[in-house]
Amino acid sequence: MRAMRIPPRATRIGAAAALLSALLVGGTVSATTADAAATSVGSICYSDLPSQAYDTLDLIEQGGPFPYAQDGSVFQNREGVLPSQPTGYYHEYTVVTPGSSTRGARRIVTGEEYQEDYYTADHYATFDLIDFGC
Repeated sequence: MRAMRIPPRATRIGAAAALLSALLVGGTVSATTADAAATSVGSICYSDLPSQAYDTLDLIEQGGPFPYAQDGSVFQNREGVLPSQPTGYYHEYTVVTPGSSTRGARRIVTGEEYQEDYYTADHYATFDLIDFGC
């Protein structure tokens, strides 16, 4: 079992609050987007992530090297699950799935301005905002 540690991105604890504030108050995100995001995006405690997600978050913090060529590429948000942002705002990274011969379905998607991190275990069908404070 992996020892609990304070993640290097602990400074992102306030990022979730900033994002939610922007979504709820209007900020740069429309009310329609806020409504969609509120129903489409859940949250997950950092401590509840699979151990491989910790490895991915560590690699993101270090700037790589990443195990897959696609890691760090722009995530288009074609599914519209995440709050609407300009192209290039989101980037995706693989969370290794043990026993999978492919990249699997698990990803971390990062957002630029609010420094938010999302986890998806089902290849973009649903997302959880990572809460680094629990």
